[in-house]
Amino acid sequence: MSEFVVSARKYRPSQWEAVVGQEGITETLKRSIESDQLAQAYLFCGPRGVGKTSCARLFAKAINIHNGSSVDDDFSFNIFELDAASNNSVDDIRSITDQVRIPPQTGTHKVYIIDEVHMLSSQAFNAFLKTLEEPPAHAVFILATTEKHKIIPTILSRCQVYDFNRIQVADMIAHLNTIAEKEGIKVEEEALRVIAIKADGAMRDALSIFDQMVSFCNKDVTYSAVLENLNVLDFQYYFKLVDLFKAEDISNALLTFHEIQSKGFDGHHFLVGLMDHFRDLMVAKDPQTIELIEASQDVKDSLKEQAKKWDIPSLMSALEILNTADVQYKQSKNQRLLVELSLMQLSSLEAGKKKSVN
Repeated sequence: MSEFVVSARKYRPSQWEAVVGQEGITETLKRSIESDQLAQAYLFCGPRGVGKTSCARLFAKAINIHNGSSVDDDFSFNIFELDAASNNSVDDIRSITDQVRIPPQTGTHKVYIIDEVHMLSSQAFNAFLKTLEEPPAHAVFILATTEKHKIIPTILSRCQVYDFNRIQVADMIAHLNTIAEKEGIKVEEEALRVIAIKADGAMRDALSIFDQMVSFCNKDVTYSAVLENLNVLDFQYYFKLVDLFKAEDISNALLTFHEIQSKGFDGHHFLVGLMDHFRDLMVAKDPQTIELIEASQDVKDSLKEQAKKWDIPSLMSALEILNTADVQYKQSKNQRLLVELSLMQLSSLEAGKKKSVN
């Protein structure tokens, strides 16, 4: 039985071109190497799972390859990685500052990658300052963090700062599609879209969810199976409810919510999803803004058709009702009633308009 390797490790970028969604950063780093304009220290910051450590490793290897070493040379002794989350003391930093003075035996540069650098103690930061300000010519520091605001200004001022972006849904879908083709996995695009949205901008999370779905679906990843396994509410419920609101059908709106709750969905999760749907309807009213909707073309077309039935003041009123319910939800002693009242108000928007006209 062959050993299973998770996709996040198996498809970790080994070339610049494999880094997803960070083209501006990778291009800048490549050009800095080609033009021999290397800084003493770099700070890679951004959300989890967007490629900070992967880019740091690629950059560390590329520096030595560019400076005359063979691609086949072993640079493992030139690249030092420290996890500051578990090695955050002054002694851990001193071990680095002692090594910095020794020139590399292979290649031209020693590269020190310090992950989650914001976890260093204040004493460790202070011990690191002098070395970071005046390192030997052969030393390059790459600091990575998910919490840039915790880095002290004296460290920030000594680094070139690169802000990594959250990975866009379209980029995630394209990357997951490529992996599915390589692995011989049949997958529906809407299923990948749900996975990408659930990952919330983190490619590593998307790959972990993808592996989970492949195990659950036995290499045939369908939209319905992903909804079931990830406990995601089918967007068709929102289309149905909005039509019921338009028809002023309070009874069926409440029954639909009851059906949703009987499937185990949280009331707050439902409220947020319905608010997102009304937001998408508002955006779909204008052809210029419809591209802001992260959905397939079929869903965008459905939103456009449904949006035609609603005027902008009604959509704004619906969003205000749902936003108020969202704010009040956690403090409410009867959360189900709060949601049901919101559904009744939404179903009464048309009646309210008729009264104001009369």
